[in-house]
Amino acid sequence: MVLTMMLLNSPYLCGRCCRHKVLHPLLGPLLSNSLSKLYSSYRRPGSQPEKKSSWKKVDLSFKKSIEVLKTQLSMLKKETKDHLTGPDGHLLSHYLLEQTRVVWEFRSQEDLNKWVISSDVEIGGKSEVYLKLGRNNQAALLYGNLNTEVPRDGETKYSGYCSMRAKPLVGSFARKKYYDWSNFNSLYLRVRGDGRPWMVNIYTDPYFSHQKDDLYNYFMFTRGGPYWEEIKIPFSKFFLSSRGRVQDNQHPLWLDKVSTLGFTIGDKVDGPFQLEIDFIGLLNDRAHTEEFAYETYEKNPRV
Repeated sequence: MVLTMMLLNSPYLCGRCCRHKVLHPLLGPLLSNSLSKLYSSYRRPGSQPEKKSSWKKVDLSFKKSIEVLKTQLSMLKKETKDHLTGPDGHLLSHYLLEQTRVVWEFRSQEDLNKWVISSDVEIGGKSEVYLKLGRNNQAALLYGNLNTEVPRDGETKYSGYCSMRAKPLVGSFARKKYYDWSNFNSLYLRVRGDGRPWMVNIYTDPYFSHQKDDLYNYFMFTRGGPYWEEIKIPFSKFFLSSRGRVQDNQHPLWLDKVSTLGFTIGDKVDGPFQLEIDFIGLLNDRAHTEEFAYETYEKNPRV
């Protein structure tokens, strides 16, 4: 306890620029959620500054810390074992011959807890979105009502969107992890929609970029009706729409650094929407030979 208080009061950790980077990976899992309040310096206009010392706000339980430490160490042990076994914890022979993989399926509330939903309510809009298990707990039902009414704040010009996004992977001791999809060439989904288009978003962590995330997206058009449809989207059809860059003579995605995946609806049509998702998987389609889905030109064409 005394050592922890000394660490929290040390001049190095009290620096605003370094405190979050040092405390979160090392002591974050051992402390309660109250520690996250220390990272923010926001104060309501007109409110008095708090006189209570920052370290006094920490709710540290020794028993809880031991339990969390055991959990993190067990996670680290499993990660080490999987790393020594092979890619993603599989044998190398199994990894090289793997043609399909189910990344997300929706059969319980725990599967839904791996996702978060959001809408234009965050910017003052009026759209509504909900997520629950479908009939017989065999799918995820994403539904709600889209409203394109623009908030009257004098700044916002567009509104009307709802989204569903998977939570990023987190390793032991709050380390950021990524999905490695480099062994596959297509995204495979089983969905049932209402005929409205959805944007499928893939977020990646680039190797050489000052941006936090690169966003690749592709429109998925649902046909509506009572029947399920299986959709295969080659990764070559995703493109970097946020900055419009085109990768010459290389794969358009860094598939070994995928942060997360999401769905967004924003077709500017007011009214209810509904999308059921059975599972989201990966496919290594050997028959797909297309390297890039968009037109390319020769740099030095022959005359």
